[in-house]
Amino acid sequence: MTSADDFIIQLIEEKGLVSKDVVEATRRQIQEETEHDMIQRSVVDRLIEEGVLDSGRVTQMLADEFGMPMVEPGKLKPQKEALTAISKELVLRYKVFPLTMENNTLQVAITDPLDVDTIDNLSHVLQLAVEPVVAARKDVDEAIQKYYVEETVESQLSELGEEIGEERSLKLGGDLPGVDDDTVSEDDAPIIRLVYMVITEAIKRRASDIHLEPLEKRFRVRYRIDGVLHEVENPPKRLQLAIISRLKIMAQISIAEKRIPQDGRIQVKLTDRELDLRVSSLPTEHGESIVMRILDKEGLKLGLPELGFLSDDQGTFEKIISLPDGIFLVTGPTGSGKTTTLYACLNYINRPDRKIITVEDPVEYQLSGINQVQVRAEIKMTFSAALRAMLRQAPNIIMIGEIRDAETGHIAINASLTGHMVFSTLHTNDAPSAVTRLIDIGVKPFLVSASLRATMAQRLVRRVCAKCREQYQATDRELRSLNINDDEAASAKFMRGKGCESCNGTGFRGRMGIFEIFMLNEEIRSLIYENTSTQKLRAKARELGMRSMREDGIRKVTSGMTTFEEVINVTIGDSF
Repeated sequence: MTSADDFIIQLIEEKGLVSKDVVEATRRQIQEETEHDMIQRSVVDRLIEEGVLDSGRVTQMLADEFGMPMVEPGKLKPQKEALTAISKELVLRYKVFPLTMENNTLQVAITDPLDVDTIDNLSHVLQLAVEPVVAARKDVDEAIQKYYVEETVESQLSELGEEIGEERSLKLGGDLPGVDDDTVSEDDAPIIRLVYMVITEAIKRRASDIHLEPLEKRFRVRYRIDGVLHEVENPPKRLQLAIISRLKIMAQISIAEKRIPQDGRIQVKLTDRELDLRVSSLPTEHGESIVMRILDKEGLKLGLPELGFLSDDQGTFEKIISLPDGIFLVTGPTGSGKTTTLYACLNYINRPDRKIITVEDPVEYQLSGINQVQVRAEIKMTFSAALRAMLRQAPNIIMIGEIRDAETGHIAINASLTGHMVFSTLHTNDAPSAVTRLIDIGVKPFLVSASLRATMAQRLVRRVCAKCREQYQATDRELRSLNINDDEAASAKFMRGKGCESCNGTGFRGRMGIFEIFMLNEEIRSLIYENTSTQKLRAKARELGMRSMREDGIRKVTSGMTTFEEVINVTIGDSF
């Protein structure tokens, strides 16, 4: 921890912005994380990230303390002359951002007023008078990224112009297997830059997937943002082969093989973030289609409220995942956030006194402090084989990517009955159907009854953008669509997004889950033991108070967290 961090903590404690207990708890949490990944973090930054401190208020406090001007959050607007006065290398080294350039004086935004050496060094190197102003760290980092690090796909395409012809586009990689970056000539640098820009632009826009699709007369690029595909400016069709070859080289898959699907992985580092891209290539009629899944570890640091749990469901969920043994299943279709929920569970319960082992296909995120096993069918490292070996490792908690067959199901059941807590997923439409699915794949009803603790079905809906949301009066048609009566409507707070720069004009930013939690008690266990139908299980669960996904969605609509359309779209088959 830096001396500046200590000084700021002392100030905020004196000003009463945060208590000493909160500071100490945060410091202990950071120390525990540091033991795993050896990265020293700032207590002040963590408090701001968690919403305990307001970055604008901290910046104002520092400005007042040192008698310096302050730049309001989100107001870092540089002059063109200032941008050209200081190089990218110096900006990244000293973590400052230039604002104005007048009369041989460069005004720069800084985050640490105690760091007088930075101002002196800059003044010496630039041979200019340097005038510092205080700004929030997040704003300075974002401004540096925007004006010095990033380019856009559009600007890169414009720069390419007619620079790359058909002949050169065929050069990149050619048909030679095993080609690497050392064999790529300078002539191919524009393609490399373009591919990098496609990836960085997707990350900047918070995309979860990048789709590059060869069509008959064009090469389409689309980003999936908050679950919805958005088409961006397409590269020329003539660059299709070069771009696909470059991506295959980066993913370390064969560029000579164009007849069968292939999978690979790309690691990307952007400033202080490291991301994994899971790459899938699929031969199509007009060339190979590439889909890249962006795996961002930052998404795993979400707390349970950020997943979308309201307070009552969060309490129930915390009790379930803290049980000492049994099975907990998360269900839903592909893309419904099951993996993210399970990883959030593991993060929540990951402590030094617990041993956690996962078996996954593939390992999507690498988590510190957790033993993760990759399924590899070609060497007979199947789910069941991995599970048998895992049990000899004496784990407390086991996470199985998916229960796909009777053998895996039986081993998971036996593990739960011998004192292990098992988390896994199933592809079913609702929570009670998980019971029937386990029985269908060959698990005996009495074993399901004895081992299963709870199941949870989930779907993802988009959040209304916090920066442009506005309250409005819902129409009668909207109220009828979710069976909301007049009394409920009177106390509701319906919100919708107008569309702004933050949400790219969509009115939504980010997603959250809507949930259906099916808890097992003695009555439910008796019905499972008797191999009762899903309909009867669901009816009994509803009678005992289980809330459907649509009902959970309605609570989030009336709270202003999402919209009618979002809930209707993902719960269209849900009955009340």
